[in-house]
Amino acid sequence: MRLRTPTPARTPARPRATALAAVATLALAALVPALVPATAHADAPAAGRPGDIVAAAPSAFHPLPGQPTGTKAWKIQYRSTTASGAPNVVSGTVIVPQDGRTGPRPLVTYAVGTVGMADRCAPSNNLPYGTSMEANLIQQLTLRGWAVAVTDYEGLGTPGTHTYTVGPSAGHAVLDAARAATRLPGTGLSADTPVGIMGYSQGGQASGWAAELHGSYAPELQVKGTATGGVPADLLKVADFNNGSFGSGLIFMAAAGQDAAFPELRLDSYLNPAGKVLVGGMKEGCVAIDAIAGSFKRISDLTTRDPLAQPDWQARLNQSRLGRTAPAAPVYQYHALGDELIPYAVGRRLRSDWCARDANVEFDTIWVGEHVSGVITQSLAAGNWLADRFAGRSTHANC
Repeated sequence: MRLRTPTPARTPARPRATALAAVATLALAALVPALVPATAHADAPAAGRPGDIVAAAPSAFHPLPGQPTGTKAWKIQYRSTTASGAPNVVSGTVIVPQDGRTGPRPLVTYAVGTVGMADRCAPSNNLPYGTSMEANLIQQLTLRGWAVAVTDYEGLGTPGTHTYTVGPSAGHAVLDAARAATRLPGTGLSADTPVGIMGYSQGGQASGWAAELHGSYAPELQVKGTATGGVPADLLKVADFNNGSFGSGLIFMAAAGQDAAFPELRLDSYLNPAGKVLVGGMKEGCVAIDAIAGSFKRISDLTTRDPLAQPDWQARLNQSRLGRTAPAAPVYQYHALGDELIPYAVGRRLRSDWCARDANVEFDTIWVGEHVSGVITQSLAAGNWLADRFAGRSTHANC
């Protein structure tokens, strides 16, 4: 099966991956994704290895509309694994610089932050149009000569509801995107390709889970390190922090994502009529609208009883808690002191948990800024840290 996507741009790029452009993209993407059509879906076959390519088609990578990048891109669908261990198919994008390099190049498997729950919000449906929120940050990596694999996560761009905030599913998708990139013909990548893992916010959870799962789920990948920031490592603490605040919409998106992965949670049975309308709309929307629609609401405003107080919900949310397995490769973790969505204390606890398990962790506090600015201001440091790992330089753990 071949997917219909735009022909990749072939115009040589001029380096323009700046923080200003990243801010512009964030603003533009809040308005445009609803206009971008979703692409065709593939049914999920049961056979095959995680990371095997199911479908591939030429695509394009534009940080801003029409902006050239001197890259070649493919939209892919690849095999992966749900949180429950069942086979599934996930979509994503593979981007390779066309810089004349003939030797091996590193690969970064990149986990984006929250974009929404509708298929049209998926990175692979926005990267060709210059409307993906983190495209300028991804361009900073391709300008270094690195290939990049960007997962759409489970159910975001493929059939079913996006399993938003379900950590094991996201970790599988991130690792299998790297596998898929190394198996995709024409990329110049191979099983020996050095791999970095990178992500922030939702992508911080996904990259953190990829780091923890690497040793058991994808040990053949040559992972050199993980750069992860703004990590929602404990969903129950994050939900309590955001209940009734600006970020409360994320609680209801997360509840819908957990319910998608584990239907026995029966989220609908807890929602009152207003809650059913809100959550139903969130499943069809992108983050700019969903965040506004759900802000400053308390769980009690939209439910007949609090699902997060129930043992089955607590058990499932705790299954996504990070910090119980030491990543096999070094980690660079960063978190804004003034983060208004993911408490700084949650990030510090993750660092402590990993350090207690003898992980190689370098933790960096962002002293000035908040959640969204953190991914932009720290992007250079995170990229430099990965560059040191690819170069084989010593780490500077500060446990």
